[in-house]
Amino acid sequence: MSRHCDVAVIGAGHNGLVCACYLARAGLRVRVFERRERVGGAVATEEFLPGFRNSVAAYTVSLLAPKVMRELRLAAHGLRIVPRPMANFLPLGDDGLCLGGTREELAREFARFSLRDAERVGPYLESVARAAALLRTLLFETPPEAGGGWREALRAVRMARRLGRAGLQAQRDLLALVTASAADFLSAWFETEAVRAAFAFDAVVGTYASPYHPGTAYVLLHHAFGEVEGRRGAWGHALGGMGAIAHALAAEARRLGVAVETNAAVARVLLRGGRAAGVALADGREVSARAVAANVDPKLLFLSLVERTALPQDFVSAIERYRCGSASFRMNVALARLPRFAGVPPEGPHLGAGILFAPSLAYMDQAWRDARQTGMSRRPIVEMVIASVLDPSLAPPGAHAASLFAQHFDPATDWTVRKSEAVERIFETVEEAAPGFRASVIGHTALSPADLERDFALTAGDIFHGQLSLDQLWSARPVLGWARYRTPIRGLYLCGSGAHPGGGVTGIPGHNCAREMVRDLRWRMLGGRDR
Repeated sequence: MSRHCDVAVIGAGHNGLVCACYLARAGLRVRVFERRERVGGAVATEEFLPGFRNSVAAYTVSLLAPKVMRELRLAAHGLRIVPRPMANFLPLGDDGLCLGGTREELAREFARFSLRDAERVGPYLESVARAAALLRTLLFETPPEAGGGWREALRAVRMARRLGRAGLQAQRDLLALVTASAADFLSAWFETEAVRAAFAFDAVVGTYASPYHPGTAYVLLHHAFGEVEGRRGAWGHALGGMGAIAHALAAEARRLGVAVETNAAVARVLLRGGRAAGVALADGREVSARAVAANVDPKLLFLSLVERTALPQDFVSAIERYRCGSASFRMNVALARLPRFAGVPPEGPHLGAGILFAPSLAYMDQAWRDARQTGMSRRPIVEMVIASVLDPSLAPPGAHAASLFAQHFDPATDWTVRKSEAVERIFETVEEAAPGFRASVIGHTALSPADLERDFALTAGDIFHGQLSLDQLWSARPVLGWARYRTPIRGLYLCGSGAHPGGGVTGIPGHNCAREMVRDLRWRMLGGRDR
C-alpha cells in the first residue's frame, strides 16, 4: 500500500468516515487510520455475552443527518432505522408517564396529571420546534471566525440577518433555550414535576450538570433537531445496533476508493515546514499526506498528537482549559425476561421507549450534587433502552439485550476501585422501579468514564468530545478564533464532535470539515496561500 495520500484521517468513528467519504467524492486519495480492531469508534455493535449483541457505547439514533444518509447511500448499504413506538416512559411508582404519539395523545396523557399541562404541551412543542428549526439552519454552516477580519464579520452579519427573518417569536424561543437552565425553561411551561423531569432528561444526558445550571436548556434543544423517517424530534434504533451505521459508512468509503485500516493507531501528526505532512503510526510506519483530518477530541489531538512547540502558547492554554467529562456510565445487560412496572401493563409500547429513571428535577439535581461531593450519584439518573424489543436479532429467543446509560459519575473518581459500586447503584435504581429486575439479569458489561477514555479515546469519558456549554459552542468550539475546522497548524483539520455543531451521532462535523478541506486544497492547487 502506498505511503502517500492526499488526506490522512485519524480515527474511523462515524465523523471520520463521513469526512473521508466526502473527500473521496471530491476526487481525493484518502486513507483512514483506526486504532481499534473495528471501525465506528463509539458507534459500534459487539457481542457482550454469548448470544447477546448490542450497541457498545452510543445506543440510539435521531441526530444522524438525513442529508448525510442520503448522499452517502447508507440505505443502499443496508442501514435501516426504525422509530421507537414511544419516545420515553417515566415509571412513577404505581403509575407511569408516557411521552409519544400525536400531540392530542400527549395532551390526553398529561391531562391525567394536570389540565394546565395538557393545554400547554402543544405550545411548548411548537416553541421547541421553532428554535430547533433555527438551529437546523446553522448546522451545516461554518461558524464565523472571531478576529477573522472583514470577510468573517460580513458572514456573521449575513447569518444574523437570516436569523432575524425567522421572526421575533422564534428568536425569543431560541434565546430562552440557549441561555436558560432546563429547570427554569420547563418550569415556565409545566407544573407537574414528572412532566418536567421527562423532558429534562435530554438536558442532562451526557452532560455533567444539574438541570438548574444555565445553558442546560440548550442541551435539551441539541437533542431535538434530529428526525427518524421524517418525524422531527423522534428517536429510533438502527437494526443491528449502532454498528450498522459505521458498517454502512465504511462500505461507502471503500466503494469510493478510501483505504480504511484498523489496528493502526496514530502516534503523532507529522509536521514539515509548519504544515501537517502526514501521520506517524504506533507501529513505526509513516504516511505522508497533503492534509490531515483528526476525528479525535481537541485535547487528545493538540496535547498528545501534536508537538506543543508548533502551537501558539495562548492556543495551548485555551485547549488545556477546554472542559471534557460527561460523567456517564454505560452498561449492556442480558435479561432473561422483560422488566415489569407497577400500574402498567406487562407488555406495551413503553418497553420500546427510552425508559427513564429520574422522577423529578430535584432528583436530577441531587444526583449531580452527590457526584460532585462523593464521586457518584447515590441514586443515578438512568435511561434504559431494550433494543431487542425492536430488533430481536440482538438476543436469543425469549431473552433481551438492554442498554443502561447513567449519570452522574465523576471522571476524576478512582474507577479501578469503585466500578462495582457504581454498577450496584445503577441496578438498585432500576430495581426500585421494576421489582424483579435484578433476578432477570443473566450478565452484564460496564464502562466507567475511565473505560470510555481507555477504549474509545474519549478524554475524561466525554461522549461529546467536550462539554456543550455556551463557551464551547458555535464560534467558540473548540476555542474562540479556531472554529472553522482549521487549526493553528496549516493542513491540520478537526472533523470530530469537538468542532461545530458538537456531539451526537450526526455526521455533520465530518461533512462540514470535508467541505472546508476541499476548498483549501483546491485553492492551493490554484496557487493560493494557505488560509
